[in-house]
Amino acid sequence: MIRLRRSATAAALALGAVTVAVLGVASPASAHVTVNPQEATQGSYGRFAFRVPNESDTASTVKVEVVLPENAPVGSVSTMPVPGWTVAVEKRKLAQPVDVHGSQLTEAVAKLTWTAAADAGVKPGQFQEFPVSLGPLPKVERMVFKTLQTYSDGNVQRWIEEPVAGAEEPESPAPVLTLTAAGPSGAPTPGTAGGAEAADDDDDDAGDTGLATGLGTAGLAAGLGGLLLGGLAFARTRRESTPKP
Repeated sequence: MIRLRRSATAAALALGAVTVAVLGVASPASAHVTVNPQEATQGSYGRFAFRVPNESDTASTVKVEVVLPENAPVGSVSTMPVPGWTVAVEKRKLAQPVDVHGSQLTEAVAKLTWTAAADAGVKPGQFQEFPVSLGPLPKVERMVFKTLQTYSDGNVQRWIEEPVAGAEEPESPAPVLTLTAAGPSGAPTPGTAGGAEAADDDDDDAGDTGLATGLGTAGLAAGLGGLLLGGLAFARTRRESTPKP
């Protein structure tokens, strides 16, 4: 079954390659700055990484600026050290204090700026992740992190366009973190797409297992049948070749 799946996959890839060769076009690359994971639960804490690919053929990425949304302040923001990079944290005063575990916070992080040391930039063909810890996540549907990516040749890529539901992806989309409401007990709301995919995978595995078991049983029965017929044929041959008195 695994061999059949691999053959089907190889055929699909070959067909895709032929299609590209015939039409002379390929699907557009989606190499832009993203936040990973891209979904979380409101009110929770989490570790997130801003993944920054280098899209230049000649220059390195030497600075990354991530702006936290003003309409969704986060009480606690901490960064993880990235070898060869330093990070600067800018804060802003809040129009309304944010309650975090009983404490009223009057300011929040506004922007994070990572700067590369000499020869530590993200080189062509590479990417770098910049991890942060955020929480408690605000009670909003999403957080849009507008990002500036500066190259060693002075060019700046502005990942600041907000995606619009039902519309095509912008040319320079900003990283987006989707937030879902917590369940009645504070747990994440069930029924996510990831869970559905996992269930589909489990069903496929169960079907493959059942088919493999059936094929194995049939093969065993055929083998036993062949062994029995072989034994009968051997006994018959012995009987026919034995001299009669």
